[in-house]
Amino acid sequence: MQNDRALNVTSEIGKLRTVLLHRPGEEIENLTPDLLERLLFDDIPYLKVAREEHDIFAKTLRDAGVEVLYLEELAAEAIATDEKVKMAFIHQFIEEANVLSESLHEALVRYLLSFDNKAMVDKMMAGIRKEELKDYHRDSLYELVNVTYPFVCDPMPNLYFTRDPFATIGHGITLNHMRTETRNRETIFAKYIFENHPRFKNKNIPLWFDRGENTSIEGGDELILSKHVVAVGISERTDSMSVEKLAKRILFNEETQFNTILAVHIPSKRAFMHLDTVFTQIDYDKFTVHPEIFGPLHVYSITRDPVNPSQLKTVEEIDTLENILSKYLNRKITLIQCGGGDEIAAAREQWNDGSNTLAIAPGEVIVYSRNYVTNALLEKHGIKLHIIPSSELSRGRGGPRCMSMPLVRDELQV
Repeated sequence: MQNDRALNVTSEIGKLRTVLLHRPGEEIENLTPDLLERLLFDDIPYLKVAREEHDIFAKTLRDAGVEVLYLEELAAEAIATDEKVKMAFIHQFIEEANVLSESLHEALVRYLLSFDNKAMVDKMMAGIRKEELKDYHRDSLYELVNVTYPFVCDPMPNLYFTRDPFATIGHGITLNHMRTETRNRETIFAKYIFENHPRFKNKNIPLWFDRGENTSIEGGDELILSKHVVAVGISERTDSMSVEKLAKRILFNEETQFNTILAVHIPSKRAFMHLDTVFTQIDYDKFTVHPEIFGPLHVYSITRDPVNPSQLKTVEEIDTLENILSKYLNRKITLIQCGGGDEIAAAREQWNDGSNTLAIAPGEVIVYSRNYVTNALLEKHGIKLHIIPSSELSRGRGGPRCMSMPLVRDELQV
């Protein structure tokens, strides 16, 4: 670590020092076919194997010298600092789970307080079934009418994709307002961690975006191309107004070196859910890319207006991804196609996040084993691969980048 900042991420490829993960928990076991659409899943991972695969992911990171932190552990430690903080956390969790009955709210408080802090956080993430509240008697009209749904608090199966609820940019974070109610509840944990955990509290961490905003942004759409340039996707999950809010807060902050926000407009569909499902950086001059993104893109460069520095200047640029990246990174860029450009392989491996890699150093990335066509191509381009098993983790439709939130990276020496 090159400074004493709690957070430091100014690139996608700088040597990774500290990362935040969430080990899949019982929330996966609470997925059922009828709940898949509501909880944003396409399939049900087998938890035992998903955990084994995730443990290999964490070990791969540790073996590379990366400090691995866990969301569930940090949240438990954050609320242990003050009983008032813990009670506020419990009440906010219940309220955001849309528990409308006052008596049910009180029953849930009693139930959650029966656990130690770590077990309580795990239970919140896993979801709470009606049958777990053994001593609770349903007598209100609301509860008598709503008897068929099995949960009083929904599970949060998407939590193992720690990239999305918040994102590190420079020394600050975006504490995100997620597109769906299902995922927006996930950001509660990050809120309490950054406000109360001794590792982050009072560490002068800028808040570039807050979860209380009325427009959405998600971490998979936020890519840090250099210490000067941040790319943000306008996508299925991120609004253009959110990008503008983010740009104002970053570009008008005198402590950052960022001078350009690139808003990249991508198709609003499942295969292009976030910008990092379309392309990720793997070296100074190399990116993985979905073949469908090769045509002209609508990109909007946002900077401080040189004529009126108190205002933003936004310029539309219609060009290829290769030309846009080459321009803003000041070097010739090589785009490596997911699936090697083969139509069938590309579609299959894009579905399994072949374009979603996690760089742990320049030219060194973690990838899913099942994307063997893309992996072979990366090796041909001189990229060092750490290949992890992925039969169950990939069922959540997210790759190694999605499953990780870097907190500290070394500065690039360029």
